Amino acid sequence: MSEGSNVTKEAIRARHRERRAAMDPGQRDEAGTALAVHGSVWAATLTEGKPSTFCAYLGVVPEPPTLSLLQALHQQGHSVLLPVCEPARRLSWANWTPAVEFVRSRFAPVLEPAGPRHSLDVMGSVSALFIPATAVDRSGNRIGQGGGYYDVLLAALAAEGLEIPRAAIVFDSELLPAGSIPAEGFDQRVPAALTPSGFVRLAPLS
Repeated sequence: MSEGSNVTKEAIRARHRERRAAMDPGQRDEAGTALAVHGSVWAATLTEGKPSTFCAYLGVVPEPPTLSLLQALHQQGHSVLLPVCEPARRLSWANWTPAVEFVRSRFAPVLEPAGPRHSLDVMGSVSALFIPATAVDRSGNRIGQGGGYYDVLLAALAAEGLEIPRAAIVFDSELLPAGSIPAEGFDQRVPAALTPSGFVRLAPLS
């Protein structure tokens, strides 16, 4: 069901955060397992089964859990990069393995991997990005967590002419009808969504 054309991003974000907070832990665990299955299949199709590099993130309660996905990518032999928040809403990237240590971010209420950081230049070797979202609609409009880090990243990639496959990770109920999410000039659309039910290609409104 559509959120409605006059609903603000803030209202949509608040609504879905409330739903996430009320989710049963068992449902969350099942969602994480399913996301790992569908995400690793997508990764394999992009790389023809060969080891590559993927950017992802650590989804913690109440977000869709992504640890199983990180583990699945690692088990397939891929390198996994996780984001590190920098000033001016920029992201750098650090390598993740199951043994990596996490530290509290200096700039956002998230945990980040410790270790050497890679700049935007690393994107030239990345096969795809798994990015966070609070909701996404079928025309590719995305609502993030409100920090703007990924809008800055995606704009930087566009400016560099880097067309890297990417998918926003959401629960099934957070994939909304086309046009449900208001788009602003700085917003960057996503071409796909990864949900517990599967990988979904999104079509921009004409």
